[in-house]
Amino acid sequence: MSIPLASLMFVLLLAVSVAHLLWTIGQTWPICDEKLLAQTVVGLRDIKRMPPRLASFAVALATLVTGILALSLADHDSGGLLLTLLGLPLAAVFLGRGILGYTVWWADKTPQPNFRLNDRRVYSPLCLLLGAGFLALVIMRLL
Repeated sequence: MSIPLASLMFVLLLAVSVAHLLWTIGQTWPICDEKLLAQTVVGLRDIKRMPPRLASFAVALATLVTGILALSLADHDSGGLLLTLLGLPLAAVFLGRGILGYTVWWADKTPQPNFRLNDRRVYSPLCLLLGAGFLALVIMRLL
């Protein structure tokens, strides 16, 4: 059961990584206008441009590594206890971001309508799914 779960998590994280990699090289996929893209994927009040390309590259790299770690957690015979324990902070980060997306504080911080819609329907649920996935992978390794 852990291999299909980790594979799904890897594919989802790879998609996020590829999007950030495209933004790193100056593409505005999937929206042609940079301002609208920033309002849709960042959502901060008065945002007019995407964050620095280096930040997008860092997220691209982090999500790729995180996806590889999900695959590694599915291999019960490698990595030992340290790898297993690494899954817990990853679960906490994703669960925390997922929960944060439903708070009034976050809605006030990110008021752009396109972001609000996508955060409620895609970003926060995806983070909750990934967080639960990392938690499940850790539990499966321990059993």
